[in-house]
Formats: sequence, structure tokens, C-alpha cells
Amino acid sequence: MKVVSLRDFNLNRESDYGTPEQNETVKAIIKAVRAEGDAALLRYTEQFDKMRLSGNQLRVQDDELKAAYGKVEPSFVTAIRAAADNIRAFHQKQKRSSWMDFQPDGSMLGQIIRPLKRVGVYVPGGKAAYPSSVLMNVIPAQVAGVPEIVMVTPPATAGREGINPYILVAAAEAGVTEIYRVGGAQAIAALAYGTDTISAVDKICGPGNIYVALAKREVYGAVNIDSIAGPSEIVVLADDTAEPSYIAADLLSQAEHDEMASAVLVTPSQALAEAVSAEVERQLELLPRRDIARASVDNYGAAIVTASLDEGIETVNRLAPEHLEIVTEEPMAIVGRIENAGAIFLGPYSSEPVGDYFAGPNHIIPTNGTARFSSPVDLDDFIKKSSMIYYSREALLRDGETIMELARREGLEGHARAIKIRLEQETKTRGQSS
Repeated sequence: MKVVSLRDFNLNRESDYGTPEQNETVKAIIKAVRAEGDAALLRYTEQFDKMRLSGNQLRVQDDELKAAYGKVEPSFVTAIRAAADNIRAFHQKQKRSSWMDFQPDGSMLGQIIRPLKRVGVYVPGGKAAYPSSVLMNVIPAQVAGVPEIVMVTPPATAGREGINPYILVAAAEAGVTEIYRVGGAQAIAALAYGTDTISAVDKICGPGNIYVALAKREVYGAVNIDSIAGPSEIVVLADDTAEPSYIAADLLSQAEHDEMASAVLVTPSQALAEAVSAEVERQLELLPRRDIARASVDNYGAAIVTASLDEGIETVNRLAPEHLEIVTEEPMAIVGRIENAGAIFLGPYSSEPVGDYFAGPNHIIPTNGTARFSSPVDLDDFIKKSSMIYYSREALLRDGETIMELARREGLEGHARAIKIRLEQETKTRGQSS
């Protein structure tokens, strides 16, 4: 890992929105699925996943889910249930209720909060399988009260013939109601527009490759989406009290995700930067996914030496990282100054994988600097809100002229007359009754 000064590091990482060819491919796939439905899904599954399925094989049946439990270790089931309990407990605290505010004049203002009816969750099947991401997508939706949670995943996962049983067990434990063996841009199109087998959803969540990301962007508007996720990121803000081996291990925990993942140390300590750099090189040689991690570290990793801890904090806020670890003598004294970070881990024992798997907060977090304006997945991603207005006669008589003034200043006389006709009718009625 290279050790650099702040002026030698590019803080602005551009998002990857795909090549023109990739965008055109995605548009063609979506068009075909909208026109042909299941037939297109089956054709693309054979073309891209090298598996020939019939229409009735798209949906995963209950007996396959039950069989998956026999293919995983009992210790995994215990672990996934413990993690699910923590994730569920954390998200339960985010629940909100509808409310109504009654005014003395008889008016009422309020808000109705309802869950979405049907949500689609994409689970990738590329370089690795992520049962933890199943929990993080599904459990908040379930806690929010979404009655229909649909999962799509490629028919073969991470080199396996068939869907990874760990994914299926996680889906069953989390509460998925339907599972379909279809992946890629074609799965996103099916969720967005529906086919004979897969009914359309209201929102699509979950990570995927560039084709999945581009497809999500393309269908946005027909359905809602969670985000266009970029490669994983970690920034560690540390001083000379930090243990270099801990920091190196945490940096590599993200670098092993993807060749484009970013792992960065920010520190005012030259000695720590050099020690962490050396430790990264040592640990890399022992990592099973070292080729992936090596590419990440070489292309997107660095130990940045700042002039002071204050400059380090400013650097973190400019980076707006997905994951931020604060490993300093007094992390709680710093956290209030962090303005932009998706998830913040405090102290030497709050290693990033604690959040990835077990603690409870969601690990689906904004990337590519979007923590400046967005947040981790939570219950708000799976609800919709309707405002309520009940205006009384007294309130309209009091406020009608003011409303008409505002409408006329916008040149919308029809709006003003909708109020005026009521005021005139009420004046006439009052005159007749007197």
C-alpha cells in the first residue's frame, strides 16, 4: 500500500455509469422482457447463465428451500438467526406511526404511514454469495410490514450448480415470500414490469454487477430503487495510538470484495502510515482472495498522511466514505465533527465486519461520496406517506382570502376560484339564514 501526502491523493473518485455498449445491451434486454415476458427471461438465462429452464422452473419451490437446510452447517443456521435477531431489533426502533393533529377550529392535519405492498430484492451470484445482504434487504422490509417480499437471484451462484443453499436458508429465515431463479438486467426488468410468472413490484433493492446497476437506473420511475451502488469503500481515521495490524486487517476486509473497492487510511502519523502499509503487504500474502485485494489496494488504496488530525477530519468529510472507522485516543470526541459517512465505527474493537454481519445496523450504505446526501437502508425505504387535510368551514372562511392571494400571484385563477365559490356560497347561506 502506497503512503502519500494529502496533495498527492485524488479525493474525487468518479462513478462508473457503464460503457455505451453496456448501456445499449441493458436497454435491449429490458425492451425484450417487456415485450416477451417469461420467454425472454428463459432465453437470457440460457445465454448468460448457461442453464436451460422451463417456465415452471423459474420459481423456487418450498421443498428446495427445505432441502437447503440439509446442505448447510447447523452452526450457520444458529449464526444467521442470531444476526437476524440483532438486525430486526435495531430496525424495530425505527418504526413510526400515522398521526393526526386536531385544531381548535375543527380542522385536522395528519400523515398516514403505510408499508409498500410488494418489494423486490436482487441477490447477486457472481464472485461470492452474500447471505448477510439477504438479511439486510429483507428484514427492514418485513419489519416495515411489507406483505410481499420477492427475491431474484441467478440460477447458479459463485460457481455452484444451482442457487447457493446459504442464500436460500438466509431468505427463508428473513421471511422472503417468493424466490425466482433469474438474474442480471433481465431480472430487474421482470421486477419492474412483470411477466406471466413474476408480478411487478413497487421497489427494487439489492446490489449487483454493472448490468444490474444500469438496469436499476433504467427502470427507475416505473418502480422505486434503493440506490445505484458502487464498489465498497472503507476509510480509517487513526492516530498513533492505533494498532497497525488491526487497521491493515480492516482495510483488507473491504479490499477483498472487489478489484475496484477502495481502502484508505487517513492519519497525521507518518510512522503509523508506514507500519500499516507494511502490515497490509504482509497480510495480503495470507489472504485467500489476495489477487482481488491486491488490485484494489494497488489501484484505489492508500495511506494518506495529513498535517494534523483536524486536516484528517476534513479529508474524511470530503471523501464521504461508505464505512468510516475512527481509531483514535478519543473517538467519541471526534464523531460529532464527522458530517459525511454512511456508517461510523468507533474504537479498536468496532471492526467493520461487526457491522457487516451482526451488530444490527444496516450494511447497505451509500457509496461513491453519496453519503453527503443519502443514508443507509432503513425502514423509511419500505414505507410510503400520505398527508391528510380536513379543513373546517371556520378555517376556510378565515384563510380563504389568503389562499386566493397566493394562487393569483402564481397566475392560477382556477385555483383561486375553487376557494372563491365556497366563500361566496357561505356568504349567501349566512345572509339567507339571517
